[in-house]
Amino acid sequence: MSKKNKEGFETRAIHAGQKADPTTGAVMMPIYTSSTFEQESPGVHKGYDYSRSINPTRKAFEECIASLENGEVGFGFSSGVAAISACVELLSPGDHVIAMNDLYGGTVRLFNEIKTLSQGIEVTYVDMTDMQNVLEAKTDKTKMIFVETPTNPLLRVVDLAAIADFAKSEKILSVCDNTFASPYVQQPLNHGIDIVLHSATKYLGGHSDLIAGALVIGKKDDALVSRMANIVNSLGPITGAFDSYLILRSLKTLAVRMERHCENALAIAKHFESHKEISEVIYPGLSNHPQHDLASKQMKGYGGIISMNIKGGLEKSKSFLERTKIFALAESLGGVESLIEHPALMTHASLPKDRREMIGISDGLVRLSVGLESLDDLVEDIEQALK
Repeated sequence: MSKKNKEGFETRAIHAGQKADPTTGAVMMPIYTSSTFEQESPGVHKGYDYSRSINPTRKAFEECIASLENGEVGFGFSSGVAAISACVELLSPGDHVIAMNDLYGGTVRLFNEIKTLSQGIEVTYVDMTDMQNVLEAKTDKTKMIFVETPTNPLLRVVDLAAIADFAKSEKILSVCDNTFASPYVQQPLNHGIDIVLHSATKYLGGHSDLIAGALVIGKKDDALVSRMANIVNSLGPITGAFDSYLILRSLKTLAVRMERHCENALAIAKHFESHKEISEVIYPGLSNHPQHDLASKQMKGYGGIISMNIKGGLEKSKSFLERTKIFALAESLGGVESLIEHPALMTHASLPKDRREMIGISDGLVRLSVGLESLDDLVEDIEQALK
């Protein structure tokens, strides 16, 4: 833990960036819906002038998430992909990005269909579980390494310290999407990563009732912070006041929620590891996971996401998904309720079939976001859907 963050994670999750309202004494952070703020004289104000640039409720959220990630400065966004988009805006035309080959489909779509055209960047996708692939992909134009760990949906785990060390040695910006882990389970900045980001829609929000994103800069770098602040202010992809309030509410219970997510997921993964209707259970907490030892070293718990390959391919997996009762068939993840989805037909449908198959997303693959319900009920729901 850094000297700046002497208090425990749970304490900071409840209090960081927040003080009782000076006017009323309200314990909960107020929702400041004002778009503008009165000034005493031109340019003389109380720190707030216009809510696109800075808003008290959003500022509290940004300070809280920065504290939880042990970072310097946080930024709140309207969505996770908005945070990724703003991060890529740090690049110039002709710059090269090395990205994990197993990324959320929306990130790949943003890179391939938008940023390569609008910004003129180039992206090379490699399996970062083998550092040699990263070394070989590096060119003189490489300016960013973009990693996601655990990955979506195959739950591969990347050595963050190795990525950070290489990036620093080559003066390359390192970025980690920490959505699947949350800052309670994993803190990439502690391993030397430069920027960490989240789809706050997921575990940070935790209740499937908001869309938001977050980005935290790890080291004291005034130039980088200034550039990002200018990008956010100029493009305006900000978290609204009400969503910022909802996330602050949810961060207060992040630690206890993640403990239960991890506990339920590990039990379910072990229970179905040898099930006759399942050819493979993918979960970093299982000893047969290729990066299990790394996950045990790098993470606090193994997260709440499980992927399974259902025997019988597409038709059997669709039948299974249609039969679950507690696990709701829906995209997204990280809420208190359990969700289940089919990556090839849902979250990663934008990827061509040959690319999905190349990285291991089969038609029999399903992804479970394990919620906080009774473990026995969740196990029984999966059992009855497999019959």
